[in-house]
Amino acid sequence: MTSGNRIAIVGAGIAGLASAKVLSREGFPVEVFDRAPDVGGVWSATRRYPGLRTLNSKHTYRFSDYAMPEDYPRLPDGAQMQAYLEGYVQQFGLRENLRLGTEVVAADPVDSGWLLEIRDETGVHRTSCDHLVVANGVFSEPEMPDYRGAETYLARGGQLYHSSEFLDLEQARGKSVVVVGYGQSACDIAEAVSHVAAATTVVARRLLWKMPRRLSAGLDFERLFLTRLGEAHFRYHSPRGFERFLHGAGHSFRDTDFDVIQELATKKLGLRDLDLVPKGRFEEIAQSTASIATEGFFEQVRDGRIAVLRDTTVTELSGTPAGCAAWLSDGQVVPADIVVCATGFQQRVPFLTPYIQRRLTDDDGNFRLYRHILPTEVPNLTFAGYNSSLLGALSAEVGAHWTAALLGGRLALPSPEERSEQIDERLRWMSAGTGGHHAHGTTITPFALHNIDEMLADLKFRLPPGTRLAQWFRPVKPAAYRGLSERGQRPAKPTPPGPAPAEAVPAPAEAHPATAEMYPPTAEMRPATAEVHPRPAEMHSTPAETYPAPAETYPAPAGQYPSSWRDPYRSQT
Repeated sequence: MTSGNRIAIVGAGIAGLASAKVLSREGFPVEVFDRAPDVGGVWSATRRYPGLRTLNSKHTYRFSDYAMPEDYPRLPDGAQMQAYLEGYVQQFGLRENLRLGTEVVAADPVDSGWLLEIRDETGVHRTSCDHLVVANGVFSEPEMPDYRGAETYLARGGQLYHSSEFLDLEQARGKSVVVVGYGQSACDIAEAVSHVAAATTVVARRLLWKMPRRLSAGLDFERLFLTRLGEAHFRYHSPRGFERFLHGAGHSFRDTDFDVIQELATKKLGLRDLDLVPKGRFEEIAQSTASIATEGFFEQVRDGRIAVLRDTTVTELSGTPAGCAAWLSDGQVVPADIVVCATGFQQRVPFLTPYIQRRLTDDDGNFRLYRHILPTEVPNLTFAGYNSSLLGALSAEVGAHWTAALLGGRLALPSPEERSEQIDERLRWMSAGTGGHHAHGTTITPFALHNIDEMLADLKFRLPPGTRLAQWFRPVKPAAYRGLSERGQRPAKPTPPGPAPAEAVPAPAEAHPATAEMYPPTAEMRPATAEVHPRPAEMHSTPAETYPAPAETYPAPAGQYPSSWRDPYRSQT
Protein backbone atom coordinates (compact mmCIF):
# COMPACT_ATOMS: atom_id res chain seq x y z
CA MET A 1 0.00 0.00 0.00
CA THR A 2 1.54 3.31 -1.05
CA SER A 3 1.59 6.58 0.84
CA GLY A 4 -1.01 8.00 -1.54
CA ASN A 5 -3.69 5.57 -0.39
CA ARG A 6 -6.40 7.21 1.67
CA ILE A 7 -7.13 5.96 5.19
CA ALA A 8 -10.35 6.56 7.12
CA ILE A 9 -10.31 6.18 10.90
CA VAL A 10 -13.59 5.83 12.77
CA GLY A 11 -13.18 7.21 16.27
CA ALA A 12 -11.25 10.17 17.73
CA GLY A 13 -10.41 8.67 21.10
CA ILE A 14 -6.95 7.67 22.25
CA ALA A 15 -6.56 4.87 19.70
CA GLY A 16 -7.95 6.88 16.79
CA LEU A 17 -5.70 9.86 17.49
CA ALA A 18 -2.61 7.68 17.91
CA SER A 19 -3.38 6.00 14.57
CA ALA A 20 -3.92 9.35 12.86
CA LYS A 21 -0.62 10.72 14.14
CA VAL A 22 1.46 7.67 13.22
CA LEU A 23 -0.15 6.98 9.83
CA SER A 24 -0.11 10.62 8.70
CA ARG A 25 3.59 10.75 9.48
CA GLU A 26 4.05 7.72 7.28
CA GLY A 27 2.70 9.84 4.43
CA PHE A 28 -0.84 8.45 4.26
CA PRO A 29 -3.72 10.91 3.76
CA VAL A 30 -5.79 10.33 6.89
CA GLU A 31 -9.31 11.36 7.82
CA VAL A 32 -10.75 10.79 11.31
CA PHE A 33 -14.53 10.61 11.81
CA ASP A 34 -16.26 10.90 15.17
CA ARG A 35 -19.90 11.61 15.95
CA ALA A 36 -18.95 13.58 19.08
CA PRO A 37 -18.20 17.30 18.77
CA ASP A 38 -14.86 16.88 20.56
CA VAL A 39 -11.99 14.41 20.67
CA GLY A 40 -11.53 12.02 23.54
CA GLY A 41 -13.74 8.95 23.15
CA VAL A 42 -14.60 7.90 26.70
CA TRP A 43 -13.14 11.24 27.87
CA SER A 44 -15.43 13.33 25.65
CA ALA A 45 -17.59 15.90 27.42
CA THR A 46 -20.59 14.12 25.87
CA ARG A 47 -20.11 11.03 28.06
CA ARG A 48 -18.07 11.88 31.16
CA TYR A 49 -19.88 10.61 34.23
CA PRO A 50 -19.37 12.25 37.65
CA GLY A 51 -16.23 10.97 39.38
CA LEU A 52 -14.51 9.83 36.18
CA ARG A 53 -10.72 9.92 36.38
CA THR A 54 -7.79 7.80 35.23
CA LEU A 55 -7.07 4.53 37.02
CA ASN A 56 -3.31 4.90 36.89
CA SER A 57 -1.13 7.96 37.19
CA LYS A 58 -0.33 10.64 34.65
CA HIS A 59 3.18 9.17 34.46
CA THR A 60 1.97 5.83 33.04
CA TYR A 61 -1.29 6.71 31.26
CA ARG A 62 0.20 8.84 28.48
CA PHE A 63 1.74 8.68 25.02
CA SER A 64 5.46 8.01 24.68
CA ASP A 65 6.23 11.34 23.03
CA TYR A 66 3.73 13.62 24.76
CA ALA A 67 3.76 14.03 28.54
CA MET A 68 0.88 15.29 30.62
CA PRO A 69 1.15 18.84 31.99
CA GLU A 70 3.24 19.13 35.14
CA ASP A 71 0.44 20.94 36.97
CA TYR A 72 -1.96 17.99 36.50
CA PRO A 73 -2.70 15.99 39.66
CA ARG A 74 -1.34 12.47 39.88
CA LEU A 75 -4.73 11.12 38.75
CA PRO A 76 -6.20 13.42 36.08
CA ASP A 77 -9.98 13.72 35.92
CA GLY A 78 -12.11 13.35 32.81
CA ALA A 79 -11.93 17.02 31.78
CA GLN A 80 -8.15 17.07 32.16
CA MET A 81 -7.78 13.92 30.07
CA GLN A 82 -9.89 15.45 27.31
CA ALA A 83 -7.76 18.61 27.43
CA TYR A 84 -4.62 16.44 27.23
CA LEU A 85 -5.92 14.80 24.05
CA GLU A 86 -6.81 18.20 22.60
CA GLY A 87 -3.22 19.20 23.27
CA TYR A 88 -2.03 16.06 21.46
CA VAL A 89 -4.06 17.08 18.41
CA GLN A 90 -2.51 20.54 18.51
CA GLN A 91 1.03 19.30 19.15
CA PHE A 92 1.06 16.96 16.17
CA GLY A 93 -0.98 19.02 13.74
CA LEU A 94 -3.96 16.68 13.49
CA ARG A 95 -6.70 19.30 13.41
CA GLU A 96 -7.03 19.22 9.61
CA ASN A 97 -7.51 15.45 9.72
CA LEU A 98 -10.55 15.57 12.01
CA ARG A 99 -14.19 15.36 10.96
CA LEU A 100 -15.90 15.83 14.32
CA GLY A 101 -19.67 15.79 14.60
CA THR A 102 -19.65 13.32 11.71
CA GLU A 103 -20.91 9.78 12.21
CA VAL A 104 -20.03 6.85 9.97
CA VAL A 105 -23.36 5.09 9.66
CA ALA A 106 -22.37 2.47 7.06
CA ALA A 107 -19.18 1.06 5.60
CA ASP A 108 -19.31 -1.35 2.69
CA PRO A 109 -16.42 -3.16 0.98
CA VAL A 110 -15.68 -2.56 -2.68
CA ASP A 111 -12.80 -3.76 -4.83
CA SER A 112 -10.84 -0.57 -4.22
CA GLY A 113 -11.42 -0.32 -0.48
CA TRP A 114 -14.52 0.92 1.33
CA LEU A 115 -17.56 2.99 0.49
CA LEU A 116 -18.59 5.03 3.53
CA GLU A 117 -21.90 6.63 4.32
CA ILE A 118 -21.44 9.52 6.74
CA ARG A 119 -23.90 11.80 8.48
CA ASP A 120 -23.20 15.32 9.69
CA GLU A 121 -25.31 18.39 10.41
CA THR A 122 -25.94 18.94 6.69
CA GLY A 123 -27.30 15.48 5.92
CA VAL A 124 -26.11 12.08 4.74
CA HIS A 125 -23.21 11.81 2.29
CA ARG A 126 -20.96 9.24 0.69
CA THR A 127 -17.20 9.10 0.51
CA SER A 128 -14.58 6.39 0.12
CA CYS A 129 -11.21 5.20 1.35
CA ASP A 130 -8.63 2.57 0.49
CA HIS A 131 -8.19 1.31 4.04
CA LEU A 132 -10.48 1.51 7.06
CA VAL A 133 -9.29 1.67 10.68
CA VAL A 134 -11.97 0.86 13.26
CA ALA A 135 -11.21 2.82 16.44
CA ASN A 136 -14.77 3.20 17.69
CA GLY A 137 -13.77 1.90 21.11
CA VAL A 138 -14.78 -1.17 23.06
CA PHE A 139 -16.69 1.06 25.50
CA SER A 140 -18.85 2.95 23.02
CA GLU A 141 -22.13 1.01 22.69
CA PRO A 142 -23.93 0.88 26.08
CA GLU A 143 -25.29 -2.45 27.32
CA MET A 144 -28.62 -1.48 28.87
CA PRO A 145 -30.83 -3.92 30.82
CA ASP A 146 -34.43 -4.29 29.68
CA TYR A 147 -36.26 -3.95 32.98
CA ARG A 148 -39.85 -4.98 33.38
CA GLY A 149 -42.02 -1.94 34.19
CA ALA A 150 -39.49 0.57 32.79
CA GLU A 151 -42.12 2.42 30.73
CA THR A 152 -44.39 2.97 33.72
CA TYR A 153 -41.39 3.95 35.84
CA LEU A 154 -40.37 6.62 33.34
CA ALA A 155 -43.94 7.83 32.86
CA ARG A 156 -44.20 8.40 36.63
CA GLY A 157 -41.10 10.58 36.60
CA GLY A 158 -38.40 8.02 37.25
CA GLN A 159 -35.06 8.58 35.50
CA LEU A 160 -33.15 5.70 33.91
CA TYR A 161 -29.61 6.12 32.54
CA HIS A 162 -26.63 4.16 31.41
CA SER A 163 -23.48 5.28 33.23
CA SER A 164 -22.18 6.92 30.04
CA GLU A 165 -25.37 9.03 29.85
CA PHE A 166 -25.43 10.25 33.45
CA LEU A 167 -23.44 13.47 33.17
CA ASP A 168 -24.90 15.98 35.62
CA LEU A 169 -24.31 15.35 39.31
CA GLU A 170 -26.91 17.98 40.26
CA GLN A 171 -29.65 15.71 38.92
CA ALA A 172 -29.09 13.51 41.97
CA ARG A 173 -29.34 16.23 44.59
CA GLY A 174 -31.91 15.25 47.21
CA LYS A 175 -32.95 12.14 45.24
CA SER A 176 -32.85 8.42 45.96
CA VAL A 177 -30.31 6.94 43.54
CA VAL A 178 -29.76 3.27 42.69
CA VAL A 179 -26.52 2.34 40.92
CA VAL A 180 -26.56 -1.07 39.25
CA GLY A 181 -23.15 -2.78 39.14
CA TYR A 182 -19.96 -3.03 41.16
CA GLY A 183 -17.29 -2.26 38.59
CA GLN A 184 -15.17 0.86 38.35
CA SER A 185 -17.79 3.20 36.91
CA ALA A 186 -20.46 1.99 39.38
CA CYS A 187 -18.30 2.76 42.41
CA ASP A 188 -17.04 6.06 40.94
CA ILE A 189 -20.59 7.27 40.33
CA ALA A 190 -21.93 6.03 43.66
CA GLU A 191 -19.16 7.81 45.60
CA ALA A 192 -19.73 11.08 43.73
CA VAL A 193 -23.54 10.89 44.04
CA SER A 194 -23.45 10.00 47.75
CA HIS A 195 -22.35 13.52 48.63
CA VAL A 196 -25.53 15.12 47.21
CA ALA A 197 -28.20 12.39 47.08
CA ALA A 198 -30.72 11.67 49.81
CA ALA A 199 -29.86 7.97 49.54
CA THR A 200 -27.40 6.00 47.43
CA THR A 201 -27.79 2.26 46.90
CA VAL A 202 -25.43 0.00 44.96
CA VAL A 203 -26.99 -3.23 43.66
CA ALA A 204 -24.19 -5.74 43.05
CA ARG A 205 -24.92 -9.03 41.33
CA ARG A 206 -21.36 -10.12 42.09
CA LEU A 207 -18.75 -8.52 44.34
CA LEU A 208 -15.33 -7.95 42.79
CA TRP A 209 -11.99 -7.65 44.50
CA LYS A 210 -10.84 -4.04 44.72
CA MET A 211 -7.21 -3.02 44.85
CA PRO A 212 -6.32 0.00 47.00
CA ARG A 213 -4.05 2.41 45.17
CA ARG A 214 -1.52 1.96 47.95
CA LEU A 215 -1.28 -1.12 50.17
CA SER A 216 1.91 -0.45 52.09
CA ALA A 217 5.30 1.16 51.69
CA GLY A 218 6.73 0.02 48.37
CA LEU A 219 3.60 -1.88 47.32
CA ASP A 220 0.91 -0.15 45.33
CA PHE A 221 -1.49 -0.76 42.49
CA GLU A 222 0.98 0.16 39.71
CA ARG A 223 3.68 -2.19 41.03
CA LEU A 224 1.25 -5.10 40.70
CA PHE A 225 -0.28 -4.25 37.33
CA LEU A 226 2.35 -2.16 35.53
CA THR A 227 5.60 -4.02 36.21
CA ARG A 228 6.88 -7.19 34.58
CA LEU A 229 7.15 -8.92 37.95
CA GLY A 230 3.56 -8.06 38.83
CA GLU A 231 2.27 -9.12 35.43
CA ALA A 232 4.19 -12.41 35.70
CA HIS A 233 2.04 -13.36 38.71
CA PHE A 234 -0.93 -13.79 36.35
CA ARG A 235 -0.75 -16.82 34.07
CA TYR A 236 -0.23 -15.95 30.40
CA HIS A 237 -1.10 -18.44 27.66
CA SER A 238 2.58 -18.80 26.72
CA PRO A 239 4.69 -18.12 29.85
CA ARG A 240 8.40 -17.55 29.40
CA GLY A 241 11.47 -17.57 31.64
CA PHE A 242 10.70 -16.58 35.23
CA GLU A 243 6.97 -16.81 34.52
CA ARG A 244 7.34 -20.56 34.01
CA PHE A 245 8.93 -20.81 37.45
CA LEU A 246 6.15 -18.79 39.13
CA HIS A 247 3.47 -20.98 37.58
CA GLY A 248 5.43 -24.21 38.01
CA ALA A 249 7.92 -25.17 40.67
CA GLY A 250 7.67 -21.72 42.30
CA HIS A 251 3.88 -21.48 42.43
CA SER A 252 3.96 -21.42 46.24
CA PHE A 253 5.79 -18.07 46.13
CA ARG A 254 3.14 -16.70 43.79
CA ASP A 255 0.27 -18.05 45.89
CA THR A 256 1.78 -16.57 49.04
CA ASP A 257 2.17 -13.18 47.39
CA PHE A 258 -1.51 -13.13 46.43
CA ASP A 259 -2.56 -14.27 49.90
CA VAL A 260 -0.60 -11.42 51.46
CA ILE A 261 -2.03 -8.85 49.01
CA GLN A 262 -5.56 -10.19 49.60
CA GLU A 263 -5.22 -9.83 53.36
CA LEU A 264 -3.70 -6.36 53.11
CA ALA A 265 -6.50 -5.20 50.79
CA THR A 266 -9.17 -6.71 53.02
CA LYS A 267 -7.84 -4.89 56.08
CA LYS A 268 -7.08 -1.63 54.27
CA LEU A 269 -10.63 -1.35 52.93
CA GLY A 270 -12.35 -2.82 55.99
CA LEU A 271 -14.14 -5.42 53.88
CA ARG A 272 -14.85 -7.87 56.73
CA ASP A 273 -16.53 -5.25 58.89
CA LEU A 274 -18.63 -4.14 55.91
CA ASP A 275 -19.47 -7.72 54.86
CA LEU A 276 -18.05 -6.96 51.42
CA VAL A 277 -15.40 -9.68 51.09
CA PRO A 278 -15.83 -11.13 47.57
CA LYS A 279 -15.93 -14.83 46.86
CA GLY A 280 -12.91 -16.40 45.21
CA ARG A 281 -9.21 -15.55 45.29
CA PHE A 282 -7.69 -12.11 44.89
CA GLU A 283 -5.99 -13.02 41.61
CA GLU A 284 -9.46 -13.01 40.02
CA ILE A 285 -9.25 -9.20 40.18
CA ALA A 286 -7.57 -9.36 36.78
CA GLN A 287 -10.27 -11.01 34.69
CA SER A 288 -9.54 -8.77 31.70
CA THR A 289 -10.01 -5.75 33.91
CA ALA A 290 -8.49 -4.21 37.00
CA SER A 291 -10.88 -2.95 39.64
CA ILE A 292 -9.32 -0.18 41.69
CA ALA A 293 -10.91 0.95 44.94
CA THR A 294 -12.54 4.32 44.33
CA GLU A 295 -11.15 6.77 46.84
CA GLY A 296 -13.79 7.52 49.46
CA PHE A 297 -16.19 4.75 48.39
CA PHE A 298 -15.72 2.39 51.34
CA GLU A 299 -15.56 5.33 53.73
CA GLN A 300 -19.00 6.40 52.49
CA VAL A 301 -20.26 2.84 52.95
CA ARG A 302 -18.90 2.84 56.49
CA ASP A 303 -20.59 6.17 57.22
CA GLY A 304 -23.95 4.95 55.91
CA ARG A 305 -24.00 7.27 52.91
CA ILE A 306 -23.82 4.29 50.52
CA ALA A 307 -25.66 0.98 50.95
CA VAL A 308 -24.26 -2.00 49.05
CA LEU A 309 -26.77 -4.80 48.43
CA ARG A 310 -24.70 -7.80 47.40
CA ASP A 311 -25.58 -10.95 45.46
CA THR A 312 -28.84 -9.58 44.06
CA THR A 313 -30.17 -7.94 40.90
CA VAL A 314 -32.83 -5.47 39.81
CA THR A 315 -35.74 -7.37 38.30
CA GLU A 316 -38.39 -4.67 37.92
CA LEU A 317 -38.93 -0.92 38.11
CA SER A 318 -42.18 0.62 39.27
CA GLY A 319 -43.73 4.04 39.50
CA THR A 320 -46.74 4.96 41.63
CA PRO A 321 -48.13 8.20 43.05
CA ALA A 322 -46.26 7.26 46.22
CA GLY A 323 -42.92 7.20 44.41
CA CYS A 324 -40.60 5.22 42.18
CA ALA A 325 -38.82 2.04 43.22
CA ALA A 326 -36.55 -0.80 42.12
CA TRP A 327 -37.58 -4.38 42.92
CA LEU A 328 -34.74 -6.82 43.60
CA SER A 329 -34.38 -10.56 43.03
CA ASP A 330 -34.08 -11.17 46.80
CA GLY A 331 -37.45 -9.51 47.46
CA GLN A 332 -36.22 -6.11 48.62
CA VAL A 333 -37.83 -2.93 47.30
CA VAL A 334 -35.57 0.13 47.14
CA PRO A 335 -36.68 3.76 46.57
CA ALA A 336 -35.28 4.82 43.20
CA ASP A 337 -35.89 8.28 41.78
CA ILE A 338 -32.87 7.68 39.54
CA VAL A 339 -31.43 4.37 38.34
CA VAL A 340 -27.94 4.43 36.81
CA CYS A 341 -26.92 1.23 35.04
CA ALA A 342 -23.16 0.72 35.13
CA THR A 343 -23.70 -2.49 33.21
CA GLY A 344 -20.94 -2.34 30.65
CA PHE A 345 -20.85 -2.10 26.90
CA GLN A 346 -21.47 -4.13 23.80
CA GLN A 347 -18.42 -4.86 21.70
CA ARG A 348 -19.60 -4.45 18.14
CA VAL A 349 -19.11 -2.33 15.05
CA PRO A 350 -22.60 -1.07 14.20
CA PHE A 351 -21.68 0.59 10.89
CA LEU A 352 -20.51 -2.68 9.32
CA THR A 353 -23.04 -4.96 7.66
CA PRO A 354 -24.11 -8.12 9.51
CA TYR A 355 -22.29 -10.17 6.89
CA ILE A 356 -19.00 -8.40 7.57
CA GLN A 357 -19.52 -8.59 11.34
CA ARG A 358 -19.98 -12.35 11.10
CA ARG A 359 -16.64 -12.61 9.31
CA LEU A 360 -14.95 -10.67 12.10
CA THR A 361 -16.21 -12.74 15.03
CA ASP A 362 -16.68 -16.33 16.13
CA ASP A 363 -19.97 -17.93 17.12
CA ASP A 364 -19.77 -16.35 20.58
CA GLY A 365 -19.26 -12.85 19.22
CA ASN A 366 -15.54 -12.77 20.07
CA PHE A 367 -13.42 -10.68 17.71
CA ARG A 368 -10.94 -12.81 15.79
CA LEU A 369 -8.10 -10.35 15.37
CA TYR A 370 -4.41 -11.18 15.05
CA ARG A 371 -2.51 -9.09 17.59
CA HIS A 372 -5.93 -7.55 18.39
CA ILE A 373 -5.55 -5.60 15.12
CA LEU A 374 -5.83 -7.66 11.94
CA PRO A 375 -8.94 -9.63 10.87
CA THR A 376 -8.40 -13.02 9.29
CA GLU A 377 -10.97 -12.73 6.51
CA VAL A 378 -11.70 -9.07 5.75
CA PRO A 379 -9.04 -7.14 3.77
CA ASN A 380 -8.32 -3.41 3.84
CA LEU A 381 -9.44 -3.30 7.47
CA THR A 382 -7.62 -3.03 10.79
CA PHE A 383 -8.67 -2.28 14.37
CA ALA A 384 -7.20 0.15 16.88
CA GLY A 385 -7.82 0.13 20.62
CA TYR A 386 -9.17 -3.42 20.68
CA ASN A 387 -6.29 -4.20 23.04
CA SER A 388 -7.74 -2.14 25.88
CA SER A 389 -5.54 -2.04 28.99
CA LEU A 390 -4.21 0.13 31.79
CA LEU A 391 -1.49 1.20 29.35
CA GLY A 392 -4.15 2.18 26.82
CA ALA A 393 -2.30 5.12 25.28
CA LEU A 394 0.98 3.24 24.90
CA SER A 395 -0.74 0.07 23.64
CA ALA A 396 -2.65 2.11 21.04
CA GLU A 397 0.50 3.89 19.96
CA VAL A 398 2.49 0.68 19.47
CA GLY A 399 -0.52 -0.82 17.68
CA ALA A 400 -0.56 2.16 15.31
CA HIS A 401 3.09 1.56 14.44
CA TRP A 402 2.24 -2.12 13.83
CA THR A 403 -0.54 -1.09 11.43
CA ALA A 404 1.77 1.37 9.66
CA ALA A 405 4.34 -1.37 9.17
CA LEU A 406 1.63 -3.70 7.86
CA LEU A 407 0.42 -1.17 5.31
CA GLY A 408 3.99 -0.31 4.37
CA GLY A 409 4.84 -3.95 3.66
CA ARG A 410 7.36 -4.16 6.49
CA LEU A 411 5.85 -7.03 8.50
CA ALA A 412 6.61 -10.71 8.04
CA LEU A 413 3.32 -12.29 9.06
CA PRO A 414 2.61 -15.96 9.70
CA SER A 415 0.39 -17.72 7.19
CA PRO A 416 -3.37 -17.12 7.45
CA GLU A 417 -3.76 -20.61 8.90
CA GLU A 418 -1.16 -19.95 11.59
CA ARG A 419 -2.70 -16.59 12.45
CA SER A 420 -6.12 -18.19 12.76
CA GLU A 421 -4.76 -20.94 14.99
CA GLN A 422 -3.05 -18.40 17.28
CA ILE A 423 -6.26 -16.37 17.55
CA ASP A 424 -8.32 -19.42 18.49
CA GLU A 425 -5.75 -20.48 21.09
CA ARG A 426 -5.80 -16.99 22.66
CA LEU A 427 -9.60 -16.85 22.79
CA ARG A 428 -9.81 -20.30 24.39
CA TRP A 429 -7.27 -19.24 27.00
CA MET A 430 -9.12 -15.97 27.70
CA SER A 431 -12.46 -17.74 28.13
CA ALA A 432 -10.98 -20.34 30.47
CA GLY A 433 -9.14 -17.77 32.57
CA THR A 434 -11.93 -15.21 32.90
CA GLY A 435 -15.08 -17.29 32.89
CA GLY A 436 -16.02 -15.53 29.65
CA HIS A 437 -15.56 -12.03 31.10
CA HIS A 438 -13.13 -10.71 28.51
CA ALA A 439 -15.23 -8.20 26.53
CA HIS A 440 -15.33 -10.51 23.51
CA GLY A 441 -11.57 -10.67 23.26
CA THR A 442 -10.98 -6.90 23.17
CA THR A 443 -9.30 -6.30 26.54
CA ILE A 444 -5.89 -7.57 27.59
CA THR A 445 -5.54 -6.52 31.25
CA PRO A 446 -3.37 -7.57 33.06
CA PHE A 447 -1.19 -8.53 30.10
CA ALA A 448 -0.50 -5.14 28.50
CA LEU A 449 3.27 -5.65 28.50
CA HIS A 450 2.99 -9.07 26.89
CA ASN A 451 0.84 -7.60 24.12
CA ILE A 452 3.25 -4.69 23.60
CA ASP A 453 6.24 -7.08 23.56
CA GLU A 454 4.62 -9.22 20.86
CA MET A 455 3.95 -6.21 18.63
CA LEU A 456 7.48 -4.89 19.16
CA ALA A 457 8.92 -8.30 18.27
CA ASP A 458 7.01 -8.17 14.97
CA LEU A 459 8.44 -4.68 14.41
CA LYS A 460 11.95 -5.92 15.33
CA PHE A 461 12.25 -3.19 17.94
CA ARG A 462 14.14 -3.87 21.15
CA LEU A 463 14.16 -1.89 24.35
CA PRO A 464 17.57 -1.35 25.93
CA PRO A 465 18.35 -4.23 28.34
CA GLY A 466 18.57 -1.84 31.27
CA THR A 467 15.08 -0.52 30.54
CA ARG A 468 13.57 -4.01 30.42
CA LEU A 469 15.33 -4.92 33.67
CA ALA A 470 13.98 -1.81 35.40
CA GLN A 471 10.45 -2.68 34.22
CA TRP A 472 10.57 -5.86 36.31
CA PHE A 473 10.48 -3.81 39.48
CA ARG A 474 9.28 -0.30 38.57
CA PRO A 475 6.13 0.76 36.70
CA VAL A 476 6.51 1.16 32.96
CA LYS A 477 7.48 4.60 31.69
CA PRO A 478 5.88 5.18 28.27
CA ALA A 479 8.67 7.63 27.38
CA ALA A 480 11.00 4.61 27.20
CA TYR A 481 9.22 3.66 23.95
CA ARG A 482 9.74 7.01 22.29
CA GLY A 483 12.45 5.49 20.11
CA LEU A 484 9.77 3.63 18.19
CA SER A 485 8.33 6.91 16.92
CA GLU A 486 11.78 8.31 16.21
CA ARG A 487 12.82 5.20 14.32
CA GLY A 488 9.61 5.22 12.29
CA GLN A 489 9.64 8.97 11.75
CA ARG A 490 9.43 9.91 8.08
CA PRO A 491 10.62 13.24 6.77
CA ALA A 492 7.15 13.93 5.41
CA LYS A 493 4.91 16.29 7.35
CA PRO A 494 1.54 15.07 8.66
CA THR A 495 -0.63 14.53 5.62
CA PRO A 496 -4.13 16.02 5.59
CA PRO A 497 -6.79 13.98 3.84
CA GLY A 498 -6.97 14.34 0.11
CA PRO A 499 -10.13 14.71 -1.94
CA ALA A 500 -12.38 11.76 -2.53
CA PRO A 501 -12.63 10.43 -6.05
CA ALA A 502 -15.17 12.02 -8.34
CA GLU A 503 -18.79 11.58 -7.28
CA ALA A 504 -17.46 10.36 -3.93
CA VAL A 505 -17.33 6.81 -5.24
CA PRO A 506 -14.29 4.55 -5.30
CA ALA A 507 -11.73 4.65 -8.08
CA PRO A 508 -11.64 1.71 -10.48
CA ALA A 509 -10.33 -1.51 -9.03
CA GLU A 510 -7.24 -1.27 -11.26
CA ALA A 511 -6.17 1.88 -9.42
CA HIS A 512 -6.26 0.37 -5.95
CA PRO A 513 -6.49 -3.42 -6.16
CA ALA A 514 -7.37 -5.00 -2.83
CA THR A 515 -5.04 -7.88 -3.43
CA ALA A 516 -1.61 -9.05 -2.36
CA GLU A 517 -0.12 -6.37 -4.64
CA MET A 518 -1.69 -3.73 -2.42
CA TYR A 519 0.75 -4.63 0.35
CA PRO A 520 4.01 -5.55 -1.43
CA PRO A 521 7.08 -6.86 0.36
CA THR A 522 9.41 -4.24 1.75
CA ALA A 523 11.82 -4.44 -1.14
CA GLU A 524 9.12 -3.39 -3.57
CA MET A 525 7.81 -0.59 -1.40
CA ARG A 526 8.68 3.03 -2.06
CA PRO A 527 9.04 4.75 1.32
CA ALA A 528 7.26 7.98 1.99
CA THR A 529 9.66 10.91 1.64
CA ALA A 530 9.64 14.64 1.98
CA GLU A 531 8.20 14.77 -1.50
CA VAL A 532 4.87 13.57 -0.19
CA HIS A 533 3.13 16.93 -0.18
CA PRO A 534 0.22 17.59 2.19
CA ARG A 535 -2.91 18.57 0.35
CA PRO A 536 -4.70 21.81 1.21
CA ALA A 537 -6.92 21.67 4.26
CA GLU A 538 -9.94 22.70 2.27
CA MET A 539 -9.65 19.59 0.14
CA HIS A 540 -11.30 17.25 2.63
CA SER A 541 -13.21 14.38 1.08
CA THR A 542 -16.39 16.40 0.78
CA PRO A 543 -19.00 14.31 -1.00
CA ALA A 544 -20.35 15.52 -4.28
CA GLU A 545 -23.92 14.62 -3.37
CA THR A 546 -26.07 15.13 -0.31
CA TYR A 547 -28.69 12.59 0.65
CA PRO A 548 -31.39 13.93 2.99
CA ALA A 549 -32.89 10.47 3.45
CA PRO A 550 -32.07 8.43 6.59
CA ALA A 551 -28.89 6.40 6.60
CA GLU A 552 -28.97 3.39 4.33
CA THR A 553 -26.38 0.78 3.60
CA TYR A 554 -24.96 0.09 0.19
CA PRO A 555 -24.10 -3.60 0.26
CA ALA A 556 -22.52 -5.43 -2.62
CA PRO A 557 -24.96 -7.68 -4.48
CA ALA A 558 -25.98 -10.72 -2.47
CA GLY A 559 -23.31 -13.37 -2.57
CA GLN A 560 -21.02 -11.18 -4.70
CA TYR A 561 -18.50 -9.62 -2.36
CA PRO A 562 -15.35 -8.47 -4.11
CA SER A 563 -13.39 -11.17 -5.86
CA SER A 564 -10.24 -9.74 -4.29
CA TRP A 565 -11.36 -11.03 -0.88
CA ARG A 566 -8.51 -13.44 -0.45
CA ASP A 567 -5.70 -12.96 2.03
CA PRO A 568 -4.02 -9.67 1.01
CA TYR A 569 -1.04 -10.25 3.26
CA ARG A 570 0.11 -13.64 1.96
CA SER A 571 2.95 -12.09 -0.03
CA GLN A 572 4.55 -10.81 3.18
CA THR A 573 5.21 -14.20 4.74
